[in-house]
Amino acid sequence: MIKQLHFLEMSSARLIASIFGVLAGIGGIMHGPGEILQGNVTPDGIFINSWTLEPIATNVGGEPAMTIIPNLLLSGVLTILVSLSVLIWAAFFIEKRHGGLVLIILSFLMLLVGGGFAPPLVGLFAGISGLGINGSVPRWYASLPEKIRKGLVTIWPWLFVVCVLDGVILILGALIFAYIFGLNIPSVWVFCFLTLMPLLLFTIITGVARDIQMGKVK
Repeated sequence: MIKQLHFLEMSSARLIASIFGVLAGIGGIMHGPGEILQGNVTPDGIFINSWTLEPIATNVGGEPAMTIIPNLLLSGVLTILVSLSVLIWAAFFIEKRHGGLVLIILSFLMLLVGGGFAPPLVGLFAGISGLGINGSVPRWYASLPEKIRKGLVTIWPWLFVVCVLDGVILILGALIFAYIFGLNIPSVWVFCFLTLMPLLLFTIITGVARDIQMGKVK
C-alpha cells in the first residue's frame, strides 16, 4: 500500500521518463540479437533489417533500423550495451542532474548503432520529459485560463494509461504476437508507432499541469 502511494505521488515527468525510457531500452535490446545472428558481415548501407530470420523477421517486418557501424556483429553487441544503458539510466538515474539530457544522448546513440527507430524516438520523448523533473513553471502554462489548466490535469491519467498500453504493445507486442500467436500483422506496429508519438507529447504536456498542481515544480 505504501509503495502504491509512493508511485501515485511521483511527478508525471518522472513517471513518463522512467517508464518510457525503460520501454525504449527493452525495444532497443530486442534489435541486438538479430544483428548478432547475421554474423561478422558488412551491411549494404546504413539502413538494415535487424532480423532476417525467426518470426520477428517474417511477421514484424524485420525490425528496421540504421547503423553507422560497418559490422553487424559489432552493431548488435553495441545495440544491446547502449540499450541496456538507456534502460538502467531511465530506471535508476533519471532524477540525477542532467538526467533527461543524458537519456536523450543515449537514445540518439541507440539510433546510430542499430537500436531501431521507434525505441530511440520513445527514449527521446522520455528524455524530454526527464528535463522537466524538478523544473520550473513554463511560460506557456501561465497564460492558460484556469479551466484549461484543470482540464489538462483531469485528462492526464487517461492519456497516461492509454499511452503506456500503446507503448507496451509497440515494444513488447512484437514478441507476444509473432512468437506466441504467430500473427503476421506489421500494420499494428505502424499504427501503434504513429499514435504513440502524439500521445506521448500530449501526456507530457498534461503531466506538466499535474506536476504544477501537485507542487512538483518550482
